[in-house]
Amino acid sequence: MTPDRRIFLQRAATSVAAASPLFHAAGALAQATPASLREFNPQPGPWRTFDVTTRVDIELPRGATQVWLPLPSVESDWQQSFTSDFRTNGTARLTEERHYGARVLHVTFAEGGATPYVELTSRVQTRNRAADLSRKTASTEDAASLRFWTQPTALLPTDGIVREIALKATRGARTDVQKARQIYDWVVANTYREPKVRGCGEGDIKTMLETGNLGGKCADLNAIFVGLCRSAGLPARDVYGIRLAPSAFGYKELSGNSASLKGAQHCRAEVHLAGHGWVAMDPADVAKVMRLETPEWIKTTQHPVVTPVNRALFGGWEGNWMAWNMAHDVKLPQAQGPQLGFFMYPVGETGGQRLDSYAPDDFKYQITAREIKA
Repeated sequence: MTPDRRIFLQRAATSVAAASPLFHAAGALAQATPASLREFNPQPGPWRTFDVTTRVDIELPRGATQVWLPLPSVESDWQQSFTSDFRTNGTARLTEERHYGARVLHVTFAEGGATPYVELTSRVQTRNRAADLSRKTASTEDAASLRFWTQPTALLPTDGIVREIALKATRGARTDVQKARQIYDWVVANTYREPKVRGCGEGDIKTMLETGNLGGKCADLNAIFVGLCRSAGLPARDVYGIRLAPSAFGYKELSGNSASLKGAQHCRAEVHLAGHGWVAMDPADVAKVMRLETPEWIKTTQHPVVTPVNRALFGGWEGNWMAWNMAHDVKLPQAQGPQLGFFMYPVGETGGQRLDSYAPDDFKYQITAREIKA
């Protein structure tokens, strides 16, 4: 049996006092009506601290068993990671995916032992972000790092139809901001939320664009945004995480229920713009609001329910969400199943067979969050 352990991550507790995020805290806005949401305006706000707990139980092991859990791996001016505690009756080790730096808790269980379980609690701080695109700032990214975020991946090619559409979408754009704006608008206008897609989608943008089937979820739609940006020469990346708390927009579909975050996984996007650095984007959530926040399917950004979200999510995110990592083409250590397009869900194998991460009633796991008030 592995004893309880604590992993101390990079930030020291003294950094908690550093302030300055971006949307109003949830408060009264969490109960807002669509009419009042038209007045929503991003404002600086405080850091929010959460303990996020993932519990996995393998109730029917069929031999040697393994579990891989993502840990928060993003350190930035909008997220800080502190400690991670875990309990398990298996053998656990902390490892890191070498290309993207995604942290992983890998737990192995011998055949014939007690019912395998692992419980992981990570403390993080998050805050809202909103870019002021009217003002320029100096970039801290070096050229090699930016080139890395323009490279293709298995599911994000940057040639063929992806590049063709990127060039069409950005026709006439002269600045990075104009290119990003036109790609964002193209994604909002041409893709749509498809509730029948399992999980967060697969992110296979080449197939989506070639078939013209542009319905999907966040890992599909924001991946299209990222792929088009890379094809247009803009460094861009998907950021994989989970919603932790109610949305300040007052929308159920943009919220996490901290008591049970089943299905709360959510992928966002970032693009690097000359003179502005990394800028937050989330056209997939605009599509989600269009499809699910009213009885009818809204197909215009001019609707009062859609307008504030469409405006705020070009350049902004709410801090009710935590990022796990930015990893693609993930090869889990010692896994017998295939590599992952992204690592946003708990992953398990038993008897050499991959369990279905999109079926948490069969592959039993539960994720909860507790906000720590100052």
